[in-house]
Amino acid sequence: MNAEILCVGTELLLGDIVNTNAAYLARELAALGIGCYYQSVVGDNAGRLAESLRLALSRADMVITTGGLGPTYDDLTKETVAQHFGLPMELHQPSLDRMKEILERRGRPFTKNNEKQAYFPKGARIFPNDQGTAPGLAIEQDGKIVIMLPGPPNEMTAMFQQQVRPYLESRSDRVLRSHTIHLFNIGESAVEDKLHQSMLDHQNPTIAPYAKLGEVQLRVTAAAANEEEAEAMMKPVIDEICTQFADYVYGVDVKDLQHAVVARLTELGKTIAVAESCTGGMVASRITDIPGASQVFLCGAVTYSNESKTAMLGVSPKTLEEHGAVSRQCALEMARGIRAASGADIGLSTTGIAGPGGGTPQKPVGLVYVAAVDGAEEKVLELHLSRGYDNQRELIRNWASMYALHLVLELCKKDK
Repeated sequence: MNAEILCVGTELLLGDIVNTNAAYLARELAALGIGCYYQSVVGDNAGRLAESLRLALSRADMVITTGGLGPTYDDLTKETVAQHFGLPMELHQPSLDRMKEILERRGRPFTKNNEKQAYFPKGARIFPNDQGTAPGLAIEQDGKIVIMLPGPPNEMTAMFQQQVRPYLESRSDRVLRSHTIHLFNIGESAVEDKLHQSMLDHQNPTIAPYAKLGEVQLRVTAAAANEEEAEAMMKPVIDEICTQFADYVYGVDVKDLQHAVVARLTELGKTIAVAESCTGGMVASRITDIPGASQVFLCGAVTYSNESKTAMLGVSPKTLEEHGAVSRQCALEMARGIRAASGADIGLSTTGIAGPGGGTPQKPVGLVYVAAVDGAEEKVLELHLSRGYDNQRELIRNWASMYALHLVLELCKKDK
């Protein structure tokens, strides 16, 4: 089976909203072993939507739409699909009753146009919406499937995971399972070069790379008669990749570096404190975004000026005079200082030049030092993060914070 993603909404065409739905659905379809060769965006216009739908169905077995299921006059997805298949629209009383209950619970009035959301093409399979008022639905006819999902990402993702995924899995006599290996500080081309033949050789399970800022993800997917068989097929492949890329792998099926750090520190029963200069609190923010971070994160200090580095962290004025704030020596003293002041097991620091100004030939924009100490071991990274273009300040800060998090994981490796 192959699918096409068709996202509906003029706001997407205008760039007012970033189309995260398409990226999410593409990943999920790949995990299910469903090919996706086209993605389209169309505005809230009945004629253009009908044309886009016809084109999509001419080249795909299944079309998944997002958006256009609301109560207003320009929400036309259901009506357009019904017209394409020659189906009448019918009121679904359970959906209407549920909608009235939701609105009453929220203290909002039920208006006549809300009723529009309870009408569906005859014979549709309806997916209740646990996050909003617009149900989703699926139509099967003439060997084609159209699945219609709400546009708000939180509603769409919840509906897909809870209802659409099981619906698609039930249509196959095989199960598909996947695991994602996360690698940091290695480029996609380097990963592909080392794994090229392996990716060609492995047809089941498959290995697929995905590049993100600062990291590469390898998704290993197996199709089998049952979940146990799929897991058994994937394990040796995952173990081989983790061994081959041991210096870069920071986790399997973890969401990101900050989740990995919080999980690892929690596992070890260790605490951390952070002293930041160029990242301006970004490292602390990433860590404290994670539920459960209060068990491991003690405090953070943004010491931007030299005076604050000395007063709050105990950085030596002599160090600042001889080596400067952007130096290996200063980063180490910052990490030691925040660890001593907080009583944390691990002290972490960042100091550097994020730009756009402030650099020199000796210390250019993008030079960053990251240090992590735990009393028994001290690690320092010298990073050169500039890519030589304008408006790279945020990129440098993001990268620096990611390297800082990864350094914590490196420091914890000895505790295995």
